[in-house]
Amino acid sequence: MDVIRAANSAASTGRARIVHPYAGSAGGGDPRQVRARLEEAVRLAEAIDLEVVGAEAVALRAKTPATLLGRGKVAEIADELAAEPVDLVIVDHPLSPVQQRNLERAWRSKVIDRTGLILEIFGRRARTREGELQVELAALTYQRSRLVRSWTHLERQRGGLGFVGGPGESQIELDRRRIDERIVRIRRELEQVKRTRGLHRRARRRVPYPVVALVGYTNAGKSTLFNRLTGATVEVADKLFATLDPTMRAIRLPSGRRVILSDTVGFITDLPTTLIAAFRATLEEVMEADLLLHVRDISDPDAEAQAAQVLQVLEELGIDEAARERRLLEVWNKIDRLSPEEREICFNAARRMPCPVPVSALEGEGLAALLARVDATIAARQEILDLDLQPDEGALLAWLHAHAHVLAREEDEGSIRLRVAIDPKNRARLARRLEARH
Repeated sequence: MDVIRAANSAASTGRARIVHPYAGSAGGGDPRQVRARLEEAVRLAEAIDLEVVGAEAVALRAKTPATLLGRGKVAEIADELAAEPVDLVIVDHPLSPVQQRNLERAWRSKVIDRTGLILEIFGRRARTREGELQVELAALTYQRSRLVRSWTHLERQRGGLGFVGGPGESQIELDRRRIDERIVRIRRELEQVKRTRGLHRRARRRVPYPVVALVGYTNAGKSTLFNRLTGATVEVADKLFATLDPTMRAIRLPSGRRVILSDTVGFITDLPTTLIAAFRATLEEVMEADLLLHVRDISDPDAEAQAAQVLQVLEELGIDEAARERRLLEVWNKIDRLSPEEREICFNAARRMPCPVPVSALEGEGLAALLARVDATIAARQEILDLDLQPDEGALLAWLHAHAHVLAREEDEGSIRLRVAIDPKNRARLARRLEARH
């Protein structure tokens, strides 16, 4: 594949070269998908302000145990790096500790793999204490089996995890025993965080607002959509993983029903398993949400592959196909980027499918239809009840206004007749209250 060269801003954290290995002989593989993965790797590097001076896709006939790449390719890249040195080489593929060490020796440059790069991005994006702990746990787990490097991220002198920068590699600051001790302490802190989040979640259950979570591939436009629907000011940037820590806001649907909208971290191809495990506490918001809005960048040529990756991560979180059929609604975002012909194809496809709602979060197009669909989906799961209350049952009346959606109210001869829509979990609580009347 051709080498991609990029000119970044002068305010960079260093010069980097990217190598994207892919299975198949030279010229093999799906060229469009290989190109998309290479461009994604460039954008990952740009997310931490690296100046990408070159990016190349390399076909692998077979994986070499010592260096992943073949001996000839390793030597070719070594010659190029000798002529044009860089601060960092990113191999967009998992590397074993031995492969990483051997490539660093051959290329005389620091080398990180895809997992290390994503961990570095997450380390710089984390804003809450929980996010910092989760990223650090993932990084420690990842690095435990590797040669111990300079753990500058524990000094918290700058953002990130220290894979890219740092004073050097000669001083070993942590051995495996100290890493294990730190992992134990982090897990203990995260358990406390988990208990606190559980208390918050139980508190939200007392407020009868369904939770609607935005999920999707990174940079699909989730935060733009979140801001447009809630009026919030979550950071929006044309970069991967602009959002890491979850944000929640209450919004009102067309019927007057209120829901809690949650913006979550974006998914990505080959998301490191250490991150999925470490962020399970955060992703519990997704796992327990009443409705998932799968936001897709429908203008991206790789949209189908990205969607498949999101569904795979949801599967790993325990949200299987049956659960997705009940709880997932697709949102086809960024239709403003489509040509008139592409828009027509998009809308025709959406009409043939049961779920998708085409929108432009940037311009606001289609958002009314999206809110109406969310409203109808939540309403379809609720039971409609007709209740007669006495004037002295003010506490029960207040409970119904707080925990159900009052559709109609009539007062007749000293009694109050209500028609309410109530979800199954609050239906059982109402039954107990009605039994206690007698």
